[in-house]
Amino acid sequence: MFAAALLATTVLAGGGFALAETGTNGAAPAPLGLAPVVNQTGFADLAAKVRPAVVNIATTEDGGQASEQGMQGFQGQMPNFPPNSPMGQMFRHFFNGQGQGQTRMMPAHALGSGFIIDPSGLIVTNNHVVDHAHEVKVTLDDGQTYTAKVVGRDAKTDVAVLKIDAGKQLPYLAFGDSGKERVGDWVVAVGNPFGLGGTVTAGIVSAHDRDLNNGPYDDYLQIDAPINPGNSGGPLFNQSGQVIGIDTAIYSPNGGSVGIGFAIPSNVATKVVAQLREHGKVERGWLGVAMQPLTPALASAIGHPNAQGVIVDKVMESSPAEKAKLQQGDVITAFNGEAIKGPRDLALDVANAADGSTAKLTILRDGNQSDVDVAIGRQPVQQASLETDDTGTSPVGMSLAPLTHDQQQELGINSSITGAVVAQVTPGSRADQSGVQSGDVIVRVGNEVVTSPAEASAKIHAAERDKKEAVPLLVMRDGATYYLALQLGKA
Repeated sequence: MFAAALLATTVLAGGGFALAETGTNGAAPAPLGLAPVVNQTGFADLAAKVRPAVVNIATTEDGGQASEQGMQGFQGQMPNFPPNSPMGQMFRHFFNGQGQGQTRMMPAHALGSGFIIDPSGLIVTNNHVVDHAHEVKVTLDDGQTYTAKVVGRDAKTDVAVLKIDAGKQLPYLAFGDSGKERVGDWVVAVGNPFGLGGTVTAGIVSAHDRDLNNGPYDDYLQIDAPINPGNSGGPLFNQSGQVIGIDTAIYSPNGGSVGIGFAIPSNVATKVVAQLREHGKVERGWLGVAMQPLTPALASAIGHPNAQGVIVDKVMESSPAEKAKLQQGDVITAFNGEAIKGPRDLALDVANAADGSTAKLTILRDGNQSDVDVAIGRQPVQQASLETDDTGTSPVGMSLAPLTHDQQQELGINSSITGAVVAQVTPGSRADQSGVQSGDVIVRVGNEVVTSPAEASAKIHAAERDKKEAVPLLVMRDGATYYLALQLGKA
């Protein structure tokens, strides 16, 4: 009798089964789920359609290490494989024919991926794929290889735009709306992992809005489609063949995919790409406040009903915030009516606002809520340039900006540190080949402390006039200090 009752509560659902208790009011409700998928055909049609617009990218760097996104885990020395091993033959090809166990000398080579967004030959990839390259080669799906020009790069979002001249119209891809992709939706990645071009993998969207603490504008899609070193810069597709992300990073304790990957959402990338293809750089909105998260304890202390929002730590002089009469201690809870949960939300909203546009901030001050209109400004422009020396030749190739309080917070630098921020490095320049990176803070040139872009520029130009082949720079990067030899004379 008991067995019969138990069997009566086992119901079929969508081709499977579920155990549910029969309630006193009759049959149990149906389990959650969709109708079973019939005749699932995989992603072959999608892959065949989009692959002609996905490219392989190979870069060459002088005097530097190959990008870990290119050949992570296989730099410097080829792995040892058994004689005549197919894997040994494959890696011998990647290591330029060198024998097993031999050390690979510079120049270094790295591999990545990209995709065509315009039939004229505009290509999107990651900034870190081409950041230190003095030569970039793009190979199309048909095997044709072209030298690419870097149109523009943005280190803060890790996006770059390249241009090739193929002499013909090229197949290209369209961006989709990453905001419409739901957790659990299918996604397909196509790229060049470990140099294996045209590789297709599939998975799902695992999460939205991931912050990897790489910068102030982190806003990644998390995916479980397998991506590996070399996939960087490749497209992530929805089931309609639209690009809804740029494959960028993996979480990996061993250098390979463990099912946790990250892609720049298309809704972030499209804004950056539009500025890079038009201006070669990205201009972002500026508010001019230093801010900190609103913790539950702090929210309670100031009488705020919850911990959503940011508290203004400092208002910069002559900034849009100062002109709008924002004050230290104000709590910003909304930007143009959209709730601000924390500093990243406000940073993204302000950065995406156009210079000169008016934004409405909702603030809490002394227990009273009010709206304040702020005219968004432009982030401070570069104040010193070392693009060329006094004769107009042998470009140093970097632009410097002041180390502001905002940047000290953004870069995690103590407020007592002075120097000049490297705002931009020209690909292939002397600064690039010397290992200088965008975001580095130059604190010394030679043996002398520098406190501004003008000082750093003057001391570097002085070394050039003294015909020095190189000058040592002490830079801060990721919280640590490094000495770099900035090459000035003939390399």
